[in-house]
Amino acid sequence: MTVKANQKTLNRQIASQLLGKRKIPFMATDHEIGHGRDITWNLRAKEAPGHIKVEWPGSALIIEVVARGTREGKPFKATHRFMTNLRMSPEAMLQLVRERWSVESWHWIRDTQLHEDKHRYRGNGAWVMAALRTGALNLLRLAGFDSIREGLQAVMHDITALLAMLRRQPKTITV
Repeated sequence: MTVKANQKTLNRQIASQLLGKRKIPFMATDHEIGHGRDITWNLRAKEAPGHIKVEWPGSALIIEVVARGTREGKPFKATHRFMTNLRMSPEAMLQLVRERWSVESWHWIRDTQLHEDKHRYRGNGAWVMAALRTGALNLLRLAGFDSIREGLQAVMHDITALLAMLRRQPKTITV
């Protein structure tokens, strides 16, 4: 479970448990270079203390992941906290967190650029619109746009460009 910033008490409790030089039994690090990023991911986790287990039954571990480095040449730091009942190696846990982060970033794009959370479609309409938005995002990526915002602005009022994107064939990768 992701512990969000608006869960102030729980967030503070987890942060204090993982603060400083305390003995942290579960740690893992990963380094990513690519796509304009140079980021080191550090995971620290330990058994959830009794007072957290009482409030959150089933929680076995508390986790903090700090991503620090540069994105597009600018300094970057993000801290996220989690609770879980999963038992796995710290490396596997870090991989799981990074995969979740990837999914969350996709939803962030959908909400900030396409305002998906503001739509109030009912029934099958919600599924159909989600599929259309996914198709649109994939078309923009296939057309070579690194920025969804730039891609949307480029085709927003240009039906010819939009239709050309539909006819474009994906590049084939030869091995």
